[in-house]
Amino acid sequence: MTFVDKNHGKHRVTDGMQITGSDDWWRGIAGPQTEALGDAYRVTFWWRDPAGSETTSPIRRVWIYITGVTDHHHNAAPQTLQRIPGTDAWCWQTTLPASWRGSYCFIPSERDDDFSPQLFNGEAPDRALLREGWRKLLPRAVADPRNPQSWKGGRGHAVSALELPQAPEQPGWHYREPVSPAPRCIEWRSQRLGNQRRVWIYTTGSGADRPLAVLLDGQFWAESMPVFAPLAGLTREGRLPPAVYVLIDVIDNQHRGVELPCNRDFWLAVQEELLPLVQAVAPFSDRADRTVVAGQSFGGLAAMYAALHWPQRFGCVLSQSGSYWWPQRGSSQPGVILEQLQRGELRPQGLRIWLEAGVREPIIFRANQALFAQLRQSTPSVFWRQVDGGHDALCWRGGLTSGLIQLWQPLRRGQQHALNEE
Repeated sequence: MTFVDKNHGKHRVTDGMQITGSDDWWRGIAGPQTEALGDAYRVTFWWRDPAGSETTSPIRRVWIYITGVTDHHHNAAPQTLQRIPGTDAWCWQTTLPASWRGSYCFIPSERDDDFSPQLFNGEAPDRALLREGWRKLLPRAVADPRNPQSWKGGRGHAVSALELPQAPEQPGWHYREPVSPAPRCIEWRSQRLGNQRRVWIYTTGSGADRPLAVLLDGQFWAESMPVFAPLAGLTREGRLPPAVYVLIDVIDNQHRGVELPCNRDFWLAVQEELLPLVQAVAPFSDRADRTVVAGQSFGGLAAMYAALHWPQRFGCVLSQSGSYWWPQRGSSQPGVILEQLQRGELRPQGLRIWLEAGVREPIIFRANQALFAQLRQSTPSVFWRQVDGGHDALCWRGGLTSGLIQLWQPLRRGQQHALNEE
């Protein structure tokens, strides 16, 4: 990672002889600028200070949070854009592989001490200090106002997308049109859990034998990054079977942190209370081999927990960046799921499992690799995919649709065989 030359603003750029930081120049900036460098790209990020140059603006830092590059998962020292002297332009530059896909945001600050000085001593940063610093700053994050592809991230802060030319395909995500019928939002009042939340029910096709997919962090896939158009498009293409999708809201981060990590009561409530409600309005198959539980981070852990404990109901797991270190954060000890598998207390035989993690989230990546090595000893239908990315919904969205396609592939083969028999 390198900074842009601070003298960049003192010369003219070649496209139209425009001065860096002038109004005409800013009109030509539409998000990060990229320049091919062999099999990589030099990427320059720009932010315009609304208060003007250093003589009129109180801004001292513009932190850049790129998932998998400058975040706490990658354990990198915090990075800040640099102001081009005498202008309202801030910039930062790095080199990324041509296959890169990831999200980023800016955090303008009037302070110089947002992070502990220990994080800048040239050694590997203390992960706890790094995590705490970003935790305090991220609520103030802003998306790149010059990038039209922006949304609210999983932690609630604004982010923008960067996708380089060789980023892998993300099935279905080019579809954006409204779907019909529209998803239905119901309120689930749980007696077992003592709370209430929204649940979205989305259906494609008809028939009581439709497969079922339960999507955790449902509020994200319903509102922040709606998955309905991609699902509808892939169904029309024949890459997904007609199905029932149930998207479960987490309520808030406090409930998420309690209910998703290996929580027996949560999954009993889903089976005993929620699924009968859904069945009444959108019939689906009760066969385990037609039922997918999908989740990310704690949700990936929860999906695996559900299938390992109730394989007669949940036969397919779609786990992305699963938190399989849990509950041993910061420890070299394996998480509880891996420990129980190693001791033979849980048996994955018969499950179909899609396991995915990013190489730029090293702790989670290593935990997922260890889990995959254990699962493949007894589970032939385990599909491993590593992603050149971080703990990032922009990566997860492609894995979500790819995983559904893979896990339901036997259903499509069966449907095609039935058509050939007619």
